[in-house]
Amino acid sequence: MDAKDSPRLSVDRGRCQGAGMCALTAPAVFDQDDDGLVVLLAAAQATAHRQSVRTAAQVCPSGAITVREPGGSAVTERH
Repeated sequence: MDAKDSPRLSVDRGRCQGAGMCALTAPAVFDQDDDGLVVLLAAAQATAHRQSVRTAAQVCPSGAITVREPGGSAVTERH
Protein backbone atom coordinates (compact mmCIF):
# COMPACT_ATOMS: atom_id res chain seq x y z
CA MET A 1 0.00 0.00 0.00
CA ASP A 2 1.46 3.37 -0.92
CA ALA A 3 0.92 6.88 0.42
CA LYS A 4 -1.95 7.62 -1.95
CA ASP A 5 -3.97 4.88 -0.20
CA SER A 6 -3.32 6.29 3.26
CA PRO A 7 -5.77 8.50 5.10
CA ARG A 8 -4.60 12.08 5.58
CA LEU A 9 -4.68 13.27 9.17
CA SER A 10 -4.70 16.74 10.59
CA VAL A 11 -5.09 18.02 14.13
CA ASP A 12 -6.20 21.43 15.30
CA ARG A 13 -4.33 22.09 18.55
CA GLY A 14 -6.19 25.37 18.98
CA ARG A 15 -9.46 23.49 19.06
CA CYS A 16 -8.20 20.65 21.30
CA GLN A 17 -9.63 20.58 24.83
CA GLY A 18 -7.16 18.00 26.17
CA ALA A 19 -9.67 15.23 26.83
CA GLY A 20 -7.13 12.60 25.74
CA MET A 21 -9.56 10.34 23.91
CA CYS A 22 -7.27 10.32 20.87
CA ALA A 23 -4.25 9.08 22.82
CA LEU A 24 -6.34 6.41 24.51
CA THR A 25 -7.99 5.26 21.29
CA ALA A 26 -5.00 5.37 18.89
CA PRO A 27 -1.81 5.61 20.99
CA ALA A 28 0.45 4.66 18.06
CA VAL A 29 -0.72 7.77 16.22
CA PHE A 30 -1.67 10.37 18.85
CA ASP A 31 -0.27 11.58 22.16
CA GLN A 32 -0.65 14.62 24.40
CA ASP A 33 1.94 17.25 25.24
CA ASP A 34 2.63 18.60 28.73
CA ASP A 35 -0.41 20.88 28.42
CA GLY A 36 -2.65 17.95 27.46
CA LEU A 37 -3.03 19.02 23.83
CA VAL A 38 -3.08 16.54 20.97
CA VAL A 39 0.20 15.65 19.28
CA LEU A 40 0.24 13.79 15.97
CA LEU A 41 3.01 11.24 16.49
CA ALA A 42 3.02 9.31 13.25
CA ALA A 43 0.66 10.15 10.43
CA ALA A 44 2.34 7.33 8.49
CA GLN A 45 0.82 4.89 11.00
CA ALA A 46 -2.70 5.92 9.99
CA THR A 47 -3.06 3.11 7.46
CA ALA A 48 -2.06 0.39 9.91
CA HIS A 49 -4.38 1.87 12.54
CA ARG A 50 -7.12 3.14 10.22
CA GLN A 51 -10.09 2.05 12.35
CA SER A 52 -8.71 3.37 15.63
CA VAL A 53 -7.77 6.67 13.94
CA ARG A 54 -11.33 7.05 12.62
CA THR A 55 -12.71 6.20 16.05
CA ALA A 56 -10.40 8.76 17.69
CA ALA A 57 -11.73 11.45 15.35
CA GLN A 58 -15.32 10.45 16.08
CA VAL A 59 -14.94 10.46 19.87
CA CYS A 60 -12.92 13.68 20.09
CA PRO A 61 -15.24 16.03 22.01
CA SER A 62 -13.80 19.15 20.36
CA GLY A 63 -13.56 17.85 16.79
CA ALA A 64 -9.84 18.60 16.71
CA ILE A 65 -8.98 15.57 14.53
CA THR A 66 -9.77 15.33 10.84
CA VAL A 67 -9.34 12.16 8.78
CA ARG A 68 -9.59 12.39 5.01
CA GLU A 69 -9.80 9.06 3.24
CA PRO A 70 -8.30 8.67 -0.25
CA GLY A 71 -10.66 8.92 -3.19
CA GLY A 72 -12.73 11.77 -1.84
CA SER A 73 -14.36 9.93 1.04
CA ALA A 74 -16.10 12.00 3.65
CA VAL A 75 -14.14 13.76 6.33
CA THR A 76 -14.42 12.07 9.71
CA GLU A 77 -14.78 14.77 12.28
CA ARG A 78 -17.06 15.46 15.18
CA HIS A 79 -18.73 18.88 15.28
